[in-house]
Amino acid sequence: MEPEVTTEGQSANMAQSAASKLSQMGERTKQLGNVIQDPERQKRIILVIVCIALLLDNMLYMVIVPIIPDYLEDLQNAADQSQAVATNSTNSTHKITKGNFDLQIGVLFASKAILQLLVNPLSGTFIDRVGYDIPLFIGLNVMFLSTVIFAFAENYATLFLARSMQGLGSAFADTSGIALIADRYTEEAERSKALGIALAFISFGSLVAPPFGGVLYEFAGKSVPFVILACICLIDGILCLTVLKPFSNRERENMPVGTPIYKLMIDPYIAVVAGALIICNIPLAFLEPTIANWMEDTMHASQWEIGMTWFPAFFPHVLGVYLTVKLAAKYPHLQWFYGAIGMVFIGASSCTVPACKNFGQLMIPLCGICFGIAFVDTALLPTLGFLVDVRYVSVYGSVYAIADISYCVAYALGPVVAGQIVHDLGFVQLNLGMGLANVLYAPALLLLKNVTEMKPSFSERNMLLEDGPTGLYDTIKMEQREKKRKGLCTTIDENGIETFAQRSYSEEESSGGEYA
Repeated sequence: MEPEVTTEGQSANMAQSAASKLSQMGERTKQLGNVIQDPERQKRIILVIVCIALLLDNMLYMVIVPIIPDYLEDLQNAADQSQAVATNSTNSTHKITKGNFDLQIGVLFASKAILQLLVNPLSGTFIDRVGYDIPLFIGLNVMFLSTVIFAFAENYATLFLARSMQGLGSAFADTSGIALIADRYTEEAERSKALGIALAFISFGSLVAPPFGGVLYEFAGKSVPFVILACICLIDGILCLTVLKPFSNRERENMPVGTPIYKLMIDPYIAVVAGALIICNIPLAFLEPTIANWMEDTMHASQWEIGMTWFPAFFPHVLGVYLTVKLAAKYPHLQWFYGAIGMVFIGASSCTVPACKNFGQLMIPLCGICFGIAFVDTALLPTLGFLVDVRYVSVYGSVYAIADISYCVAYALGPVVAGQIVHDLGFVQLNLGMGLANVLYAPALLLLKNVTEMKPSFSERNMLLEDGPTGLYDTIKMEQREKKRKGLCTTIDENGIETFAQRSYSEEESSGGEYA
């Protein structure tokens, strides 16, 4: 009987051990949930989620640069050989096909930005209506599907579909992500810092993707880089679902109605910022599709040099973000000036690109361009959020959709227009034109000089009080604005909150209803 007793004892011990482990796991899960719900920690986790989404989007945007042209050329050669065997095609037919092939690559590269440009006005309005979390989750899902399609696509039509789907996903994920950062980080200094971190991830994704894709494509095949990106996107989507709980968040029911995007577009201050974002990104967008051929023709650059062209520029970009954040924290009223300095940097650097004779010399102006773009983006993106805060309602979907539209205009034109300009006018004229445009536009930022002196608009207050406070959001907003304007502080006693509410109401009546 002893062996049976021993076996029963072991079973009981195993059951107790399993129950103890389950209990420990439950406690850890509860602790993790409490950590996630802490407002400060949640802000940091949200920043991580958004930064990963922006990193993925820009890596997927640029990872195809070394992969797709070579892959499509292989497909085209295989098709040409099959056609030659079947129809005995002539060389003239092949030349026409080659010309169409170059056009196909340009259209494929531009399709993402074009669709994103078309969808952004709708996505901005959608974000304003439903909040930031659901559009972010939708965007991550569409980007995941796009990346999976890229991994297993075997013809041009499927690649075009994947590229266009990426534009659709980016219109939701990028805009809602940036808007979510602006919404959660309400202080100007911390908002500039958080947006600067997001911009650093955008830069890293854009600049590291070509060597990442080229190396993996060379040694592991076309699918591997896309599968890796798809896995990261899936993890980020799960993190978004866990932390933000997009389908259980009821705060959006009490969100104020955002300003229509067309009204924001005709605002002169926002228009100046949007124009600066377009102009400053044109050199980067126009050089990416043209600089490789110019390097081969003028300095006989090797393939590894072409692949590493933009990677060193990541470091001055991060430096530019860091300096702008530090300067903005110390001298916040000079945001317009930092943007103007950045545009002058971009203009001067762009004009010196054609004078470079070797790879080492070329790094200097390219680093200057990215350093200048960091100044402009890091200074002006928080300015857009501030303009909405003081002139409209503090809902950020539409205003950052306008920022995304500005980027898309540059990157939609780049692959389609830049090559034609180089063909008709020359590479030197292209760079001089882009540099001159940046230098001439810089004084326009003087219009933003007095933005920081603007007083908050009453739009949100009027909207909240139109039918009285109907929810928690309205009540909190009203109390926060009252305390901020009056400088009142409530004492914690048995009637403290009621006394504050009565004082607010009576003072509102005595001032004709104007407060906040």
